Amino acid sequence: MSQLITTLGPKRAEEMGMILPHEHIVVDLRPGCPPEPVPVDAADVVSLMAPEIAKIQALGVTALVECTPVGVGRRVDLVKAVSDATNFPMVVPTGIYHEPCIPEWAYAASEEALYDWMLAELQGDIEQSGVQAAWIKLSASDEGLTACETKILRAAARAGMRTNAVIGSHTIRGQVVLKQLDTIEAVGYTPERFIWIHTQNEPEVTLHLEIARRGAWIEYDAIGGDPYTDEFYIQRIQSVLQAGLGNHLLLSHDRGWYELAKPKGGIPRPFTYINEFFLDKLRLAGIDDATIQQLTHKNPFQAFAR
Repeated sequence: MSQLITTLGPKRAEEMGMILPHEHIVVDLRPGCPPEPVPVDAADVVSLMAPEIAKIQALGVTALVECTPVGVGRRVDLVKAVSDATNFPMVVPTGIYHEPCIPEWAYAASEEALYDWMLAELQGDIEQSGVQAAWIKLSASDEGLTACETKILRAAARAGMRTNAVIGSHTIRGQVVLKQLDTIEAVGYTPERFIWIHTQNEPEVTLHLEIARRGAWIEYDAIGGDPYTDEFYIQRIQSVLQAGLGNHLLLSHDRGWYELAKPKGGIPRPFTYINEFFLDKLRLAGIDDATIQQLTHKNPFQAFAR
């Protein structure tokens, strides 16, 4: 039986409702990549982020996927603190961001060592946090995969094969995604367990459809933010649905978060826009409730469950 691995333990599909598949609780965007760790009071993170979780709980959201990997401030202990304080399940990753945010130990590590590290977090827990990684978050440089990014991706594909964990990659260009799919298939993994994060940034919609037809998930995940309008997203969603590929589409905000670069975490951006505004705009555009339920409930669970 498929289960979603969360900060509050495994969850079955019947326990879950709407899931936001790309959000952040804690991010570290300070200069220096990856930045040097700094002490953070968990109570400060809870104080800032728990009210944001309460808002989406009231709107019927039942979980979110926390997408911060190693290299840009992954702090699963702080995510767990917010999850516990709100009794709200979160889905956290193993994995590493793109260059130059790859830590020195990962540059030096062999593919086998990276595979062992990811597998340990996917089967055990992350940094003695008591939280098991549910999925693998990676990235690719805009101009194409570097040698180190390729090594990390190959290790991820092997760990994904062993655990059925999905790989999600922050990748801006569709041609780079095609190379990533070739890479994981060469290792023996499948595009069906790959998420193209930030698909909206690729201007060629034909590439969105090509990659979805190949089996991968595509994700429009900056809804409610700059630089794209709601109409931009609605047009792309309609293109995907008209192509019969709605079962390969994820929707989210890429919002939050407690930012370690700012005093007391800065000012968070709410996770509420899709529920408060965007879903009604989809209905006005002629997208029925059954389809909306698939996009916001069924698809995220299927993508991230193991």
